[in-house]
Amino acid sequence: MSEQTVAIEEKKKVVKEREPLFSKKNKKLITDPLDENNPITIQVLGICSALAVTVQMKAAVVMSVAVLFVLILANVSVSLIRNLIPNRIRIIVQLVVVAALVIIVDQVLKAYLFDVSKELSVFVGLIITNCIIMGRLEAFALGNKPWPSALDAIGNSLGYGMVLVIVSFFKELFGSGKLFGFEIFGNATEQTGLYAMGYMDNGLMLLPPSSLIIVAVYIWIQKLRNPSLIETH
Repeated sequence: MSEQTVAIEEKKKVVKEREPLFSKKNKKLITDPLDENNPITIQVLGICSALAVTVQMKAAVVMSVAVLFVLILANVSVSLIRNLIPNRIRIIVQLVVVAALVIIVDQVLKAYLFDVSKELSVFVGLIITNCIIMGRLEAFALGNKPWPSALDAIGNSLGYGMVLVIVSFFKELFGSGKLFGFEIFGNATEQTGLYAMGYMDNGLMLLPPSSLIIVAVYIWIQKLRNPSLIETH
């Protein structure tokens, strides 16, 4: 057998052994952060924004999309240059990459969603130091190829956004009787709908402590469904 034939056979073997884009291992990078390894409820990362920007669903969704955009591009970018980054300055490089992406997000929000930009205020800028972003760059992107890094970013962003949306759903609904600004329970001023029957908005739901309560209930239900998540000492 000639050397050329051997080379062709080896190439075919490599192609056959190449991992599918959506292999079981890669799928877990997306599904695990949605439940068993959720960045907020299990890893306890990014909890600050979960408490601060969840009064309205619109703000929570925009924040979730912003984190999704930043984390995907940051993970892929760092993964692409991971072998070129000196270990001593890796944190600085990661911050520069994330900061550039956050500036883009901030400018887009100011141009097209100015009201939401004002509501989110400093929290968009704080994406730069968001524990989830830096944690995934440091723990995953620096040691993996771009495609798995992109999937990891998608999974963790969706897991983060899912909690934000769930928390904001209950806070906005029971705190103001609205969802995305639309009246669900009726008009409180004109006393229509449920308000005509004596219903009153729960002011506690508009305050940060209610977010802790909702997240705590979420964690309780999550661990009730999956006892393996309960830590034993």
